[in-house]
Amino acid sequence: MRNSTSVPEFQFIQLSEDPDLQIVLFGLFLFMYLLALCGNLLIILTVSSDSHLHTPMYFFLFNLSIVDIGFISTTVPTLIVDIQTHFQVISFVGCLTQMSLFIIFASMDDILLAVMAYDRFVAICHPLYYQVIMNPSRCGILLLGSFLLSLAELLMYYAAILNFFDCEDFIEISNFFCDPSEVLKLAHFDPVTNTIFRFSIATLFGLLPMSGIIFSYFKIVSSITRSPSSSSGKHRTFSTCGSHLSIVCLFYGTGIGVYFSSFLSHSPLNNAVASVMYTVVTPMLNPFLYSLRNKDIKTSLRKIFNRTL
Repeated sequence: MRNSTSVPEFQFIQLSEDPDLQIVLFGLFLFMYLLALCGNLLIILTVSSDSHLHTPMYFFLFNLSIVDIGFISTTVPTLIVDIQTHFQVISFVGCLTQMSLFIIFASMDDILLAVMAYDRFVAICHPLYYQVIMNPSRCGILLLGSFLLSLAELLMYYAAILNFFDCEDFIEISNFFCDPSEVLKLAHFDPVTNTIFRFSIATLFGLLPMSGIIFSYFKIVSSITRSPSSSSGKHRTFSTCGSHLSIVCLFYGTGIGVYFSSFLSHSPLNNAVASVMYTVVTPMLNPFLYSLRNKDIKTSLRKIFNRTL
């Protein structure tokens, strides 16, 4: 299985070597992938077809669903094919391509959640200026900014990996896809540089968006508790944040779980299973969390189903 050229190949680990369990995994991942596609496409169809949902909050939800489709499509189709063919090998270019798409979609997911928290902050804390602040131009700039920041993170990884990569013929990756943290291990940094780089990435693209979300919800809760309205009115106001808050907890909860599992567990299989929660389960559940907890989405879905029937 060695290449006759100097271009390296990467081999993923198997989630299971049991043939019977591999059949179950194939069906399970195929089902979750199709469910994620249908759920996110349904959100996209609902928001685009209902003029009442043409607001900044649903504009970002629309784009979040597109990003989630790209996020799960980066890893799961390859995993399904690998399980079916029993061939867990990818080329150097293929690995870099998968890693690049994963970084862009994961980072955009992260930043869009922070932007959506800012949108809720403006809507609740500054309702009279909401239409002025969250105008279409600013929404477009925020979306473009999230994409450009994702590209900046990707360039940081490229600068680290391509400049310090030690080319070998055959390399094993301790995950079921080209996880950036695993590929980064192939770059031969000194320990201090490696720590600084990982800390910089975690701070810029993890801690800062999370801090923005926490600050936005702190101001939202403060504004609601100071409001003279009744308890039912306060509950109705905060309920508009419920769906977003559920997705934030799911996204960051699984992401932090994967981050700490890589330190606490030295088993590659355990790390791969933890990655499944982050890369597969999260984009699969996001549309259902929004459709089940959001009255506007549920109302629009009923209209679509009634027109269809």
